[in-house]
Amino acid sequence: MSKSLPYSMKDVHYDNAKFRHRSLFKVITQTLLTSNMRRECVSCSTGKFLGLLMIFGLACLMLTHTNKAHSVSDGLAKGIGTNEEHKEVTDVGIRFKKLFRRAPRLPPRLSPDEKIIHLNFTGKLNEPNVEEQWKARQQNVKDAFTHAWSGYKKFAMGYDELMPVSRLGVDGLGGLGATVVDALDTAMIMGLDEVVSEAGSWIESHLLDRIRQKGQVNLFETTIRVLGGLLSAYHLSGGDQGVTLAQKGPKPTIYLDIAKNLADRLLSAFTSSPTAIPFSDVVLRDSSAHSAPDGLSSTSEVSTLQLEFNYLSAISGDPTYSTEGMKVLAHLKTLPKTEGLVPIYISPHSGEFSGENIRLGSRGDSYYEYLIKVWLQLRDTEDGNFTYLHDMFEEAMRGVKHMLVQKSIPSELVFVGELPVGPKGYLSPKMDHLVCSVLSQSLNFKQYLDKWRLLVLFSTEVCFLPGTLALGATKGLTKEKAMKDNLLTFEDLENLKLAEDLTKTCFEMYSVTSTGLAPEIAYFHTKDYFESGLDGGNKSSEYVNDIIIKHADRHNLLRPETVESLFVLYRITQDPKYREWGWQIFESFEKYTKVESGGYSSLDDVTTVPPPKRDKMETFFLGETLKYLYLLFGDSSVIPLDKFVFNTEAHPLPIKSS
Repeated sequence: MSKSLPYSMKDVHYDNAKFRHRSLFKVITQTLLTSNMRRECVSCSTGKFLGLLMIFGLACLMLTHTNKAHSVSDGLAKGIGTNEEHKEVTDVGIRFKKLFRRAPRLPPRLSPDEKIIHLNFTGKLNEPNVEEQWKARQQNVKDAFTHAWSGYKKFAMGYDELMPVSRLGVDGLGGLGATVVDALDTAMIMGLDEVVSEAGSWIESHLLDRIRQKGQVNLFETTIRVLGGLLSAYHLSGGDQGVTLAQKGPKPTIYLDIAKNLADRLLSAFTSSPTAIPFSDVVLRDSSAHSAPDGLSSTSEVSTLQLEFNYLSAISGDPTYSTEGMKVLAHLKTLPKTEGLVPIYISPHSGEFSGENIRLGSRGDSYYEYLIKVWLQLRDTEDGNFTYLHDMFEEAMRGVKHMLVQKSIPSELVFVGELPVGPKGYLSPKMDHLVCSVLSQSLNFKQYLDKWRLLVLFSTEVCFLPGTLALGATKGLTKEKAMKDNLLTFEDLENLKLAEDLTKTCFEMYSVTSTGLAPEIAYFHTKDYFESGLDGGNKSSEYVNDIIIKHADRHNLLRPETVESLFVLYRITQDPKYREWGWQIFESFEKYTKVESGGYSSLDDVTTVPPPKRDKMETFFLGETLKYLYLLFGDSSVIPLDKFVFNTEAHPLPIKSS
């Protein structure tokens, strides 16, 4: 007990006793037995008379209440009770209850020391401790990044990706040192100055020569990883009057100059095409471009360049980049759609969609993501009216809810399916595992095709969608602030609810497996489809019978989409469960994908323990997965969602305003 208390424990006990409940009998007896009261009543005949009268009155009142209640009960049983009788009894009962109603009970007073003990026990005063815990977990993510970078630096510096088990580097993205550029802004955000210096020095010394000498690269991959990484590093190192998170490394203008050189070469994909749709491949050394072997481009790829090209125009003063990029979205606006949904292929030769395959996974995903993000980037600028992007996004999300959203059996997980051959078509033969299963069960193949117009497949890539829905609903503000300012429509709230439901599904795809890591693709048990013996291995999961994982889909590539949505949902709703889910995922990455010599490896089978390693560390593990986890566990004021927009490779770009 503190010596500085202004009152004693005797006072505390007295105050508590005043509000302790006492029965009616105890009140009367204690009062009557009080020495002064007893003496006065005994010596006064009037007091005796009044006391007897009070006792007699109470007895009559109780007897009257009992008799009336019995008579009415009997009358009701016989069907002759009246409303008047019932009302009279009720009134008597109410009066009786009011006469002896309890005084309001107040909570006991606690001493200051007891308050601390009580509040610590209930968790009310534990906020500083909670934040310290998340800071410690954030440090664990930073340590994981350092471990991943150390492996890359030792065995693969300058290569696109690390093979951590073989301890080798490999070029699979054009040979531009993609991991270096992808990881740079993550290191800046984490305050890892040594990594920033190492990555920045390599970029300053080698990247420009690589760009001038290298051959074919993919327009989309090079834009989101390399160009996006350079532009983000430019801003985070103090360029464009941006935040200065990096104390070491090259001057911001180094990043900008290399970004412009790269973008000038990538522009050939736009200028070489006969339509507004760019070619998919660029030869950097001679600034030429051509279409893919099948002549088509992915819808998501041609529509996921605009954030980067818009920002480059803003900081360079050259509108060419933005003009070419925005032509694509303006053209896509004019094309026919199915409730806002689009096929996953488009021809740069005709400018028209090709095929009817509709999905929100690969080749379709970031089309929807960039509709809302580009609108957020440009809505406060003086460059023109871009509300059509927001309209396209809202129409598409209505189409998703109407045509693609379903619930699993038996636990009703919400998921987004696919339409492999369009809204009126049948099951695509490319899903050969599903088709083979059907054929083995029935000779009437057409019957099953009629049933399964909507494919019950759910790629982990689709897990970007919850974050995109939430971002579209509140425009980066917290839900609390958006509601306080009356900014949310009914449709916004509906989209936010769907975002929360889908985030849960994405997390359960992790928790349902033996390793706690999600497969690349999962199927869902519905009334039309189920296969036994293909669960995730975690028999204790509530959803073990809802999620079906085929043998060919059990690999994990260290993907970021789920933790991206956890990050966005936490920032917007402030619900701590998203942090807890993210921590569980991180622990599984640490337990099963870490390679002791340095780096982290993708896995071949998440349903077995120990899982066989695939010997590949994708660039997005450092550029996206660990970045989103770090931000999820940290202060929400770092890279706020209403001031920055993340490109599809998690490179934050500032939202410009007029």
